[in-house]
Amino acid sequence: MSRRTRTSMPPALRSRLRAGDLFSLGFHGLRARPMRAILSSLGIAIGIAAMISVIGISTSSQALITEKLAHLGTNLLTVNGGTDLLGQNAPLSPEATALIRRIPGVQHASSIGALDKVSVFRNAQIEPSRTGGLTVAAADLDLLEATGSTILTGTWLNEATAQFPTVVLGRTAAERLGVQTAGGLVWLGNHQFTVVGILDSSPLVPELDSTALIGESIARQLFDYAGNPTTIYERSEEARVLEVRNLLPPTVNPVSPSAVKVSRPSDALAAQNTVDQAFTGLLVGVGSIALLVGGIGVANTMVISVLERRHEIGLRRSLGATRRHIRVQFLFEAMLLSTYGGLAGTALGWIITAVAAKINGWVVAIPPDVLVAGIAVTIAVGAIAGVVPAVRAARTSPTAALNT
Repeated sequence: MSRRTRTSMPPALRSRLRAGDLFSLGFHGLRARPMRAILSSLGIAIGIAAMISVIGISTSSQALITEKLAHLGTNLLTVNGGTDLLGQNAPLSPEATALIRRIPGVQHASSIGALDKVSVFRNAQIEPSRTGGLTVAAADLDLLEATGSTILTGTWLNEATAQFPTVVLGRTAAERLGVQTAGGLVWLGNHQFTVVGILDSSPLVPELDSTALIGESIARQLFDYAGNPTTIYERSEEARVLEVRNLLPPTVNPVSPSAVKVSRPSDALAAQNTVDQAFTGLLVGVGSIALLVGGIGVANTMVISVLERRHEIGLRRSLGATRRHIRVQFLFEAMLLSTYGGLAGTALGWIITAVAAKINGWVVAIPPDVLVAGIAVTIAVGAIAGVVPAVRAARTSPTAALNT
């Protein structure tokens, strides 16, 4: 029958490939060569698993950071002394903390003053040069409220204990000094100090982890502390953070506001998240390459399948199957092959994310759109990879196929 005759044939008499027959043919083509289908799908599965696990681990860790920031608050500002116009150090004045507390909208303000020539050791027998990177600072009594820090064990300084040789250790400082509970003794500035508490770690003020904090009163008595803070921590109302931030420099140093540095610790965490997202993009690119390799594997499998099934194609063409039927059949097989890989890769990526989240104590936070997109991408890859083999199969001559 000529092409013109087939085209003019009424729609009711044209050969059709029903959906049920298409599924049957597609599944049969894959079941006939199971090992080849599994190996071809494996490349797709690895690419999708890599992409989903990388995105899942990234979003899960970011969810934890977001949760901690929501708990700690993003309204913390830190104030440090900088340099004046002549390049000289411009320390903060002893009245700086009190001045900041007068700014409208400020909820808490506290400070620490680093004692540069004072070190802390486990005992008096430790060599003075082995400081372990630990620092000593005089702390204002409102430090916990301003920084959002908490006590891991023991108690915080109060009006009474701040006047005596007592110390609160940061978590890292306690670990390096071998102090696990309150009540022990440490050698601080050639004096014995009693450990009354240990601070828990705080993401917003990590510098406190390696610091030994003593009261301002005892610092004045033993170490001639002049009262100049090195860092001031300030918390204000969320809606007025920017307003307070602009008022801090002229309030602390009216003569030279540019010599005052104001920073927001949560901005550093946001920058870290940006770096993590860039790294995630890099790994997603690697996963995309694996997905491309998997797509090439699918295309290769389908091309070989066409060559091996020339007899089947010729027989079906002789029995009335049109080129369109053959093309759709092989295209569907390629998409089905990729779908298997996509489903397996999505499940594997979710499992990897769940295991990583459990090990690190995170909550699994994979956006549902990512899972859906992963399967959709694999179907698209299968469709693209199957176009050439499907066209090649459709062009196979019935006579040439039957003579093979």
